Amino acid sequence: MIAKMQKFYLCIDLKTFYASVECVERGLDPFNTNLVVADPTRGKGTICLAVTPKMKMLGVKNRCRIFEIPPTIKYIIATPRMKKYIEYSANIYAIYLKYFAKEDIHVYSIDEAFMDATKYLKMYNSTPIELAKKIMKDIYITYGITATAGIGTNMYLSKIALDITAKHNSSNIGYLDEEKYKKELWHHKPLKDFWQVGNGIEKRLNKMGILDMYDVAHTNPKKLYKEFGINAEYLIDHSWGKESCTIADIKAYKSKTNSISNSQVLFEDYSFEKARLVLKEMIELGSLRLIENNLVTDTVQLYIGYSKDIIKATGGSKKIKNHINTYSELIKAFLEIYDKTTNKDVPIRRIGVNFENIIQADNIQLSLFTDQEKLDKERKLELTMCNIKNKLGKNSIVRGMDLQEGATTILRNKLIGGHNGG
Repeated sequence: MIAKMQKFYLCIDLKTFYASVECVERGLDPFNTNLVVADPTRGKGTICLAVTPKMKMLGVKNRCRIFEIPPTIKYIIATPRMKKYIEYSANIYAIYLKYFAKEDIHVYSIDEAFMDATKYLKMYNSTPIELAKKIMKDIYITYGITATAGIGTNMYLSKIALDITAKHNSSNIGYLDEEKYKKELWHHKPLKDFWQVGNGIEKRLNKMGILDMYDVAHTNPKKLYKEFGINAEYLIDHSWGKESCTIADIKAYKSKTNSISNSQVLFEDYSFEKARLVLKEMIELGSLRLIENNLVTDTVQLYIGYSKDIIKATGGSKKIKNHINTYSELIKAFLEIYDKTTNKDVPIRRIGVNFENIIQADNIQLSLFTDQEKLDKERKLELTMCNIKNKLGKNSIVRGMDLQEGATTILRNKLIGGHNGG
């Protein structure tokens, strides 16, 4: 019987990424510079996307709001430049490709990635720690960005090693296997420090008298399944430091359901009518995306969130008789939900639209009860708009409604990930 090769995963994170990029661009050391990344045009309530390690040492928390920074601290405020951050991220991904094949890399976010290092250790004649150090040094020398790394015998343990143990080591590297995990982290608190355990799950566990991963591991599984359903399986496995999912599994995964969604937080409180305008803009963008990709939908969903959560969110879904993708048809369905369910007396702050059950347009059967010639003409017009936008820019052609007071499309077209493109 051939012994199974011990697996080793790396999880590499680019430390305070946005703030580090801004410091590097200014020739500054993020560990000795007070700098926050935030858009000052959005007022004192704007969230800081990142703060430098030096700011954290002074007690400033990541994702704080500008007004929460003590007035005694002098700092540089850098407007977000998402194009620049994406450029750095892509360049650092190229460094990963020097060491691993793309099949063994899973990009988790703009500043974090997993690598299956198992078969590369022998190739490089390195231990996992030596390989992690080599990559981290390469990133720093090439781009001036400090990285941290978690090493684990599965993906979960590499992530936990990164999030919890690496920060306590001068090398910025943490290592965990199942036994080390149980020995060092079974009694770690709070539970929300663990990957995929948020505030809500932690509160539900605490109500059950479960305060740490040891408690999770030694609780009757029936109680956990009753509370969390099928998700209890992952929680139980993780409490023992186990994870069966591999990067190969992630690469091979195909979603059983297809949908396109779009949401936005409005810059200020919007009235019923002003929010209705933004909703129409979002429907148009969704329609263009469907048409450009030759897709159609037969179910739409709407979400409306209100200012300061004065009342519960409203909205709903609507099943459409035929699969569609044209703006004129989609807007009927969405506005029917909006006008019926939205509270007209409470200011609106969040809007979300979802186009569900997406399929290829070639797969639908034509209906005898629709004006197909009219729909084809509209699709052709909207496809022409897509081609113009792709060639000349998103704002090269807009609808009249995009010029009205309260419209957001023109401004949002200049943003990347909801932030200034830079």
